[in-house]
Amino acid sequence: MEGLLATTLLEYIAVFSGILSVWYSRKAHILVYPIGLINTIIYVWLSFKADLLGEASVNFYYTVMNVYGWVMWTRKDQQQQKLLSITFSDQRWWKMQILFFAFFYVSIFFSLQYLKQSFAAGAIPWADAFASATAFTGMWLMTRKKVESWIWWIATNIASIPLYFTKGYVVTSLYYIILLGMAVAGWVEWRRRALNEQQVN
Repeated sequence: MEGLLATTLLEYIAVFSGILSVWYSRKAHILVYPIGLINTIIYVWLSFKADLLGEASVNFYYTVMNVYGWVMWTRKDQQQQKLLSITFSDQRWWKMQILFFAFFYVSIFFSLQYLKQSFAAGAIPWADAFASATAFTGMWLMTRKKVESWIWWIATNIASIPLYFTKGYVVTSLYYIILLGMAVAGWVEWRRRALNEQQVN
């Protein structure tokens, strides 16, 4: 209750824009990116303030990838057909995403271990690194419209619920519970679309 009462207007704006952005991503609608930018820029500030440096780095990365994804999703060929469609990861893409996750987990974990001693005493390296690395992977795959992006988002949301709660961001913790449900729905929706795309081709 104290956490709810302490919630700032800025956090409410971030939560609302984040939910709206995920709703648009489930629909594979381009508005996912401009609305997502509002969410990520605010969370860079909130995470940094709470010594969640891994999450701050994730949201900075989200900000950059929102711009990149916006460009990728709007690219068209000479016949004005969109170049990207929702697809499953093949073996090559699975290897790449596992390596991508492992690289970021190890990098963030050891960075946070160092920063915990000298700068951010409240850091939780293993949990922050996991939430961050899964989010990095999910966002990258989403810019390429890969179904598996939602699996990584599900993992991110599960890890982020207790992480933000322990830091006093109760509304943000509730927000991640909502995002978890939306990520499951997004996975079901994108999987259905990818299967339909396979049947057409």
